[in-house]
Amino acid sequence: MSEHILIGIAWPYANGPLHLGHIAGAYLPADIFARYHRLKGNEVLMVSGSDQHGAPITIRAAEESTSPEEIANRYDQQFRDCWQKLGISFDLFTTTSTVNHTEVTHDIFLTLLRKGYIYRDTMLQAYCSRCQRFLPDRYLEGTCPHCGFDKARGDQCEVCGRPVNPFDLKDLRCYLCSATPQFRSSEHFFLRLSAFQKQLEEWMSGQTCWRRNVLGATWKFLDEGLKDRAITRDLDWGISVPQDGFDDKRIYVWFEAVIGYLSASKEWARLRGDESAWQPFWRGEGKSFYFVGKDNIFFHTLVWPAMLLGYGDLNLPYNVPGNEFLTIEGQKLSTSRKWAVWLPDYLERYQPDPLRYILSVNMPETSDSDFSWREFLRRNNNELVATYGNLVHRVLTFTYRNFDRAVPAPGDLDARSQELMQRATTVMRTVDELIYGCNFKEAINEAMSLAREANQYLDEQSPWKKIKEERQASARSIYTALSLLSALKIVLYPFLPFSSEKLHSLLGFDGSLREVGWEFQLPEPGQKLPEPYPLFAKLDDSIVDEENSRLGIVSGE
Repeated sequence: MSEHILIGIAWPYANGPLHLGHIAGAYLPADIFARYHRLKGNEVLMVSGSDQHGAPITIRAAEESTSPEEIANRYDQQFRDCWQKLGISFDLFTTTSTVNHTEVTHDIFLTLLRKGYIYRDTMLQAYCSRCQRFLPDRYLEGTCPHCGFDKARGDQCEVCGRPVNPFDLKDLRCYLCSATPQFRSSEHFFLRLSAFQKQLEEWMSGQTCWRRNVLGATWKFLDEGLKDRAITRDLDWGISVPQDGFDDKRIYVWFEAVIGYLSASKEWARLRGDESAWQPFWRGEGKSFYFVGKDNIFFHTLVWPAMLLGYGDLNLPYNVPGNEFLTIEGQKLSTSRKWAVWLPDYLERYQPDPLRYILSVNMPETSDSDFSWREFLRRNNNELVATYGNLVHRVLTFTYRNFDRAVPAPGDLDARSQELMQRATTVMRTVDELIYGCNFKEAINEAMSLAREANQYLDEQSPWKKIKEERQASARSIYTALSLLSALKIVLYPFLPFSSEKLHSLLGFDGSLREVGWEFQLPEPGQKLPEPYPLFAKLDDSIVDEENSRLGIVSGE
């Protein structure tokens, strides 16, 4: 019986281009998971969208002397272009600017208010006398009281990932003019997060299969005691507060962004012509997975579950596979210092699957990992091209030239060939279990081990030497190798969808690989093969210096 799998991915702020940290942190692992479940025959709903509200948009608009709408729409379109090129297979990628999202947000707000989980209170809000305005948290900078980072934001420190309050920051200053703000009283709505402490502790006690970094971060917040949080701000850009007297305030972006998973699901259902289609993903046996970076763990393992508990009749997260950070050339990624590899730039110069591969084998699942152009070059040339690509090309080229452009009849398989066929079945089962458990890094390494074993098998059998004197033995080993390639196209499809689809066709199969499912599809003897071509391209050593120069690294440093 098929499962209903909801996959929610953190909503990117539409205030700048995507970088590799975004992809490694949330979007690639989510897509791997979605593609796998679709192959397994499960019902998948993968949603996200451009976060078009909040201070990051207005800050960028002010810097460029344009409107928040122009900034939000520009980057939303760029995001969609990147998803298509990289193969991130959303069922719906929307925005927080839709009427639907506002309606769903208002519904949750008013329901929580009616039940007493949202209340009014006053709070001290930073006010800049020089700018003559209340300052949203993103307009504040200071030194984090927890880790000492001197450019922590007013809502969260991007280095240690801990939520902060503006008045706890040391050396607090206005982001726009660097003046020291004052604190003035302002009335806002608060989420009674503290009311859910016991329920969340009981719920978290059952999450033994979650990643240790996610469990550790979540229990740290619980052990410190949950505190109520303001969910409105003095802003003029964002979703309105559905209460009289709050026309000059907006719902705070972290509160409404997580609601986007539900609003996007309802929008998807409406677009399908069945407004109830979202419900099996959110109720009953439906399982929800939220893919986020470690700076978003708090909001997805505690805040969003509290909101769901308060609202009622919706499933809590089944798993939150939060990733750690990706560093660039050994340094923490920084968009302000332009220390990043931007996804649009990458996609202008290189193919998508090599990036998907490098980020998969080096995914920051439980600890930070690093991206360097030298490592990108090495893995592309030594692993994708020399190990996997060369295996595919030499088997298909030899078959095409020596067996009348068709899959040869193997005859009876010897013990070694049977051993490899059984190994392929085992790898498919192992990768299946690993991806299901969100262990993507281990899964792709297991898949690549089959390619290495196939190369070793060919070196042992030497079909190119036996073709003249032991043609049947050559046919047997080539058929075995073609079968292993057919297994590899499946286990690598979630990671390398473009090259796997190409390999599916090169093996002489019709239609899309997605129609096959998670099955070991053996080639039929006599199956015609098209003329082979390389799946991957070897890259020149010069790209390392070229790309490093774009980062500002001088050769030899």
